Amino acid sequence: MKSRILVAVVGVPVLVWVVLWAPTLVMMAALAILAGIGSWELVRCVNGGERCGWESVGVIFSMWAVWVYYKSPDAIAVFFVAAGVLVSALAVLEAGKMKFHHLTAILFGGIFLSYSFSAFLRMEAAGIHRAYLLLPFILSFACDTFAYFAGLAFGKHKLAPKVSPKKTIEGSIGGMAGNVVCGLLFAFVMDRWFGGSIGYGPMVVLALLCGIVAQVGDLSFSLIKREFGIKDYGHLFLEHGGVLDRFDSVLFVTPVIEMVLMFALR
Repeated sequence: MKSRILVAVVGVPVLVWVVLWAPTLVMMAALAILAGIGSWELVRCVNGGERCGWESVGVIFSMWAVWVYYKSPDAIAVFFVAAGVLVSALAVLEAGKMKFHHLTAILFGGIFLSYSFSAFLRMEAAGIHRAYLLLPFILSFACDTFAYFAGLAFGKHKLAPKVSPKKTIEGSIGGMAGNVVCGLLFAFVMDRWFGGSIGYGPMVVLALLCGIVAQVGDLSFSLIKREFGIKDYGHLFLEHGGVLDRFDSVLFVTPVIEMVLMFALR
């Protein structure tokens, strides 16, 4: 709990500043750094937490992809094809050293992580009010926080014991309920002071959907950790773990919110 409070006190103001007020170039740089660190963590994860020598390839792939999303978004498909071919060629040249799970982690990190993190850039470029860029964090962190406390207070029935033994069905329900509450508060603030256009009914549906998606993201990245035998992806956020430990839900929720906002607010 002390670690949660410390990370929140330091991290939340920085996150809010970057999302709401920082120049787009600064936001892009922050997202590229997160994507790069996430790829580094993922490649190390599939090597059992040990360095394998290929982490830098994943970092370059992911950070460069975010830059392409920012600078030349229409060229991203060409970039992914070219980068995929180059990484695969490297795997062939280094046959016996670069294993298939290393190659897969590099490609997954470079494509999925960069796509998810750069969703903030795409929404900002589409003219969506920056306040809405906080919504992926709200509907991810709220679900995680409420699920944590609901699980402590009421948890009895295991949700996914083979993946995350401490998570419970009661906690899952509490997380989705917390998402609804926070989503409605966000809709109220946007409607009252910023001319928001998401109604309370649609927000309830979106909050529930994101609550489910957030938990799928959390469990998915927990499954990867369990398969490769590590406790945390990293220690960037102290006892909170690394980028993939803290942003696992955000990575799944952000593209969903992007699609909804692109449809609803334009």
